[in-house]
Amino acid sequence: MSEQPPSQVSSYLAQNLRYLRGKKNWSQQQLADLAELPRTTLTHIESGQGNPSLANLVKLSAALGVGVEELLSRPRSACQLIPAAEIPVRNRSQGRVKVFNLLPDSLKGIAIERLELAPKASMGGQPHLPGTKEYLLVLQGTVAVYVAGEQYPVHQGDVFAFPGNQAHSYSNPLAQPAVAISVVIPVPATA
Repeated sequence: MSEQPPSQVSSYLAQNLRYLRGKKNWSQQQLADLAELPRTTLTHIESGQGNPSLANLVKLSAALGVGVEELLSRPRSACQLIPAAEIPVRNRSQGRVKVFNLLPDSLKGIAIERLELAPKASMGGQPHLPGTKEYLLVLQGTVAVYVAGEQYPVHQGDVFAFPGNQAHSYSNPLAQPAVAISVVIPVPATA
């Protein structure tokens, strides 16, 4: 991040706090309580006039579930278009599987990827954190998913849900390409 004048950073912080608080539909008092700060301190920071301590920035970022850098960065537009040519892609299995990262924001424990498997290609999956659920939607062809030693054929239009923390892999058993979307999300523990 290039160095910004303190007044600009204060403005960014104020805008980001108001935006993030609004996204969660929280009042200033609710955020202040969660961050264990006086509401007047939050009001002062959100006005763009505050010069919060690092400790207060850490408390606010923890309460909002974002990094301190997100609070201090130039506010992003609510909309973002990523041209197809700029979507990050990783080649796996000697280039026979392409994995496109469809989630431009870094969200801990969450991933959305497009998998393109060449005919007869296979790829090992990475077990995720305990409590993670993975959903696979096949858009084209068939993908065989192996989870904990069991095989599950997933055909075009099918959605397959499985525990993401299990050992798993993907295979295209057909002589035509297969395309699927993988969504990985942490599932909150139920009380």
